Amino acid sequence: MKTHLTKSLFAAAVLFLFGNSSAQIFSDFIYKGNDKIYTENPLKEDEFYSPILQGCYPDPSITRKGNDYYLVNSSFSMFPGVPIFHSNDLVNWKQIGHVLNRPSQLKVEKAGFSEGIYAPDIKYNQYNDTFYMVTTQIANGIGNMMVKTKDPKKGWSEVQKLNFDGIDTSIFFDDNGKAYIVHNDAPPKGTEQYSGHRVIKIWDYDLEKDQVVAGSDKIIVNGGVDITQKPIWIEGPHLYKKNGKYFLMCAEGGTGGNHSEVIFMSDSPKGPFIPAENNPILTQRYFPKDRKDKVDWAGHADLVETPDGKYYGVFLGIRPNEKNRVNTGRETFILPVDWSGTYPVFQNGLVPMKPKVKMPNGVKNQTGQNGFFLNGNFTFSDNLNNKLDDQWIAMRGSRENFVNVTKNGVKINPFTTNIKAKAPVSALFHRQQHASFEATVNLDFKPKSGKDLAGITCYQSENFNYVFGLTKKDKDFYLVLERTEKGNSTLIKSEKISVSKNIKLQVVAQGDDYQFNYSLDGNNFINLGGKVSGDILSTDVAGGFTGSLIGLYSTLSNDIQP
Repeated sequence: MKTHLTKSLFAAAVLFLFGNSSAQIFSDFIYKGNDKIYTENPLKEDEFYSPILQGCYPDPSITRKGNDYYLVNSSFSMFPGVPIFHSNDLVNWKQIGHVLNRPSQLKVEKAGFSEGIYAPDIKYNQYNDTFYMVTTQIANGIGNMMVKTKDPKKGWSEVQKLNFDGIDTSIFFDDNGKAYIVHNDAPPKGTEQYSGHRVIKIWDYDLEKDQVVAGSDKIIVNGGVDITQKPIWIEGPHLYKKNGKYFLMCAEGGTGGNHSEVIFMSDSPKGPFIPAENNPILTQRYFPKDRKDKVDWAGHADLVETPDGKYYGVFLGIRPNEKNRVNTGRETFILPVDWSGTYPVFQNGLVPMKPKVKMPNGVKNQTGQNGFFLNGNFTFSDNLNNKLDDQWIAMRGSRENFVNVTKNGVKINPFTTNIKAKAPVSALFHRQQHASFEATVNLDFKPKSGKDLAGITCYQSENFNYVFGLTKKDKDFYLVLERTEKGNSTLIKSEKISVSKNIKLQVVAQGDDYQFNYSLDGNNFINLGGKVSGDILSTDVAGGFTGSLIGLYSTLSNDIQP
């Protein structure tokens, strides 16, 4: 009797949660990139493309243990958080998962899209054979935090909250076994000289307690390279040691058109730090705005030394489209670094950047093969009927809360929140990785009411997005296309259709022009709404720090009226 009652209650709960919605299955997702920069710049055998991570992979940090390199990026309110990549040669990368993959580590349920995880730093400590990832979680009162592991491929610890304010935390392990934390912070109260005035602080770090040492903090940079010039947003600090000297590398100028990377040197980790005379060591701010194959906003870098003593630097940059839109967001670039002199200098980092980089000696480009991350103009195909690829992420909550993978594709169990909510939404997202692309998915769905909707979203944030989906009005089925800008939604077009079998939905972008198409026969596509502007999917319009995402989306709270 008790077992029967339990089963009945469970069935009732399932009916309550999902019974008001028809099942929808997404399958056969295909994303194709078609950027001119790649067709016009084919690779030679000894070249590879930079960025190495296309799309929204900003604020890269890198470390090495032996022949293994690990790289992480900011993830803001995406879930899971902090994507982590592995390479043995700095050219071919595999995503091995996410550092923050559990709700206990990542509490972004109510965070805005550009809140959440800022500027993670990953470092390997040879003295205790442990990897550390420190970051700032702008959510749920967590702030600066640390997780660690002996093996990045086997998961990370629970969060250790760190007792200080500020952002852009990084950790440094000295060759005497001591550890330090450096980060960006506000200047002491009452000493702010101008808007954007920030400082870099250092703390002693207790490796036994995994905590900064109270009272050990010290300001080691005030304002930037030259405070008389009112430099803004000194941030993203990293400490290094070479030939007995300490080097502090920071971003300066704000993460926009004036972005740069600068370097300081000291005899002690606590300073005083003297700026190099040849700063900046990396920037794209000095060049014509209409330059070909434009890379801009370069900065927020991190360095790694190879086993043979060479150096490389990873950093963020953008590649705007023909209208200077930043729909792909901040991407991860790499350049060799010349550290034969006193200071490191990014090779070709102070001239207009090229899309190709010389291959390190003895390395073969395996991009897109053997499980390595795709690069250039590629096609990403996913039948969605097996384990979800790590590239699929959710927003503000775990994918497992709404996704069931079936033999026919991914079933999304819709939430009662819709895409405009500052809350977890029932959508699986893939990053937009090209200015020109097409993305197509097969949808098996028959909505039961006007509150049901499933389809594609092009999503920059909860306040800036497009929704292209199938819903119902009275007894008829409609495809709808809605544009949301600054939280205000406008119906662009709706069309009554007959739904007797699966429908294919497609978004096609050529730079700033986006088109939303559908096919009822699986082959011939019909446009809905004409060409629409991708302006709201760009950082310079929507604000924030992210790139556009393509979402497979479903909701029980549709508010789009055909």
